[in-house]
This record gives sequence, structure tokens and C-alpha cells, in this order.
Amino acid sequence: MHVGGIMATWTDLPDSVLLEIFSYLPVRDRIRLSRVCHRWKRLVDDRWLWRHVDLTLYKMRPKVMWHLLRRYMASRLHSLRLGGFLLSGSQAPQLSPALMRALGQKCPNLKRLCLHVADLSTVPISSLPSTLRILELHSCEISMAWLLKGQDSTVLPQLECIVLDRVPAFRDEHLQGLTRFRALRSLVLGGTYRVTETGLDASLQELSYLQRLEVLGCTLSADSTLRAVSRHLRDVRKIRLTVRGLSARGLSVLEGMPALESLCLLGPLVTPEMPSPAEIISSCLTMPKLKVLELQGLGWEGQEAERTLCKGLPHCLVIVRACPKESMDWWM
Repeated sequence: MHVGGIMATWTDLPDSVLLEIFSYLPVRDRIRLSRVCHRWKRLVDDRWLWRHVDLTLYKMRPKVMWHLLRRYMASRLHSLRLGGFLLSGSQAPQLSPALMRALGQKCPNLKRLCLHVADLSTVPISSLPSTLRILELHSCEISMAWLLKGQDSTVLPQLECIVLDRVPAFRDEHLQGLTRFRALRSLVLGGTYRVTETGLDASLQELSYLQRLEVLGCTLSADSTLRAVSRHLRDVRKIRLTVRGLSARGLSVLEGMPALESLCLLGPLVTPEMPSPAEIISSCLTMPKLKVLELQGLGWEGQEAERTLCKGLPHCLVIVRACPKESMDWWM
């Protein structure tokens, strides 16, 4: 390594640079680094390094998880990713209520919990850390009692955002149960195929305080989703949805939305009723606070449509690009 034309070694790097490098390493490699020398042991023990922890790469034995919790994470931890428990076999350790309660007791600064491919059917939602502001469930199993309406309203009192990504059991009753989270401002539904148009409309009526809504790859049509939004979410600031079943008439219900700042429409383009660039411009011009229009996977990137949109919406950031892999996953 050369610094200023002089050959430099690891020992020449300041602590801040080494910590930045260590932060990109998996947890197992971080711990191994602590055995290199006293300086690296001290750096590995730095609070900054354990703010964000991703354990989705490992089949974590309970003994190891408890050791990490006591030795490294504790009050340092701000966000945690766990997962893989459904794919590890019947003999694999499962997430337990005891572990969730321990996270709440030992990690008072934990704000974000992301669970991937996890079996939560025996883990009551009341055992989750009460400090959470963001809860993400990706391909998880939940019990029918998890989010039903009328349950304890003191559970997760600070929850601001919930992401439900391919949670097969999630249905209208669970969606209506979200109304007990009074701090909730962001809702992401991805592949929640049991949610119906009637259920979405009834739930958004009680979730009128939402500021961000994403409906991706569901069986709901875009038109029906936008009708429910226009009726109940007058203060919504960000909308992101796939364009299945989107028409110019459906998009027009957003006209005049007073607080909408960002609108993202995701492909693939599968319907001839999709609004034309001119029709999109016409609707967007009536939205007084719209700052960002993003179109992904519609096959319009690099073509005349992009130039037309940019010209027609000069005060708006227009982003036209191909569909990213994560968006394509909704349709698989």
C-alpha cells in the first residue's frame, strides 16, 4: 500500500480507517481479527463496530448467539439481521421468545430488526424488543395470532416502519391489526397475496396517518390500491407500487394529492392500459409537492419517453431505469 509515494503497512493506518475496513467484514472474521494483536483486539471491541450486525450468513447455534449478545452487541447494537432458520433443517435451533426478550433487555438501543426465512410461529410479537422502530420480515412464518386486531396496544409502541416481504400467512386480519401501532408511518407489502382489495381499503381507512406506502408484487391491482390511497391517505408522501392493473384513469385519482413528494412505478410492463408518458405528466402536474418521479422496468429507459417526461416535468427529478433484481423477484 502506497501513501504519499511511501510504502505503508497496516500499522500506519489510523484507527478510524481500520474500523471502516473491519465494518465490511462478516462477524466471524471480525472476531478472528481480534487475535492478531492487542491493537486490533481493542478495535474489534470498539462500540462503533457493533452498531449494525448481519448474522444471515450463518446457521447460528444458540450458544454462539448468546455469546455474541453478551460479549459484543449488548448496548452497542442499533440494527440486527437474523435468518436462515427455516432452511436449516428440523434439528436446527429456532428463534425463541427467550432470545427475543434478551435482545430487548440487553440491547436498549436496538431500533431495527430484520428477520429472514425465520419461523416465528412460536414467537409471540409481545416478546420482540419494545425499542424497535423498524421491523422487517422476509419470507417468514408467523402465527395467526401475531398481528390480530384488539391485542395489547402497548406492544412495539415506537414502531414506525414494518416491511412484510413474502409472509405467506399475512392476510386482511393481520393488516387491520396494524392499526394498533399508532407510531406507524411506513408500510411495505411485498408478495402478500392473501390481502384483498376490500381488506386494504378498510385498513387504510384506519391507517390514515401513513406517510409511506409500498405495494409490490401483490395480487392487488394498482388501480384499486391507488383508489384506496386517494380516499384515506391524504397525507401520504411516498408511494411505490408495481404497475399490474394500472390505467390512466387509476393514476388520475392521485391528482391534487397535497403532500405526495415521491411516486415510483415498477414494472415489468404487463398491461396495455398503462398510462402513456403524456398521461403521466398530466396527472403529476396536479401534485403540488411532487419532487421525484421514478419509473423502473417499463422498458422506457434511453428512449423518447424519458425525454418527454423530463421536459414535461421540469421541476421534478425524473428517474427512468431498468428493473433491479430485487424488483424482479416480486414476480417470480
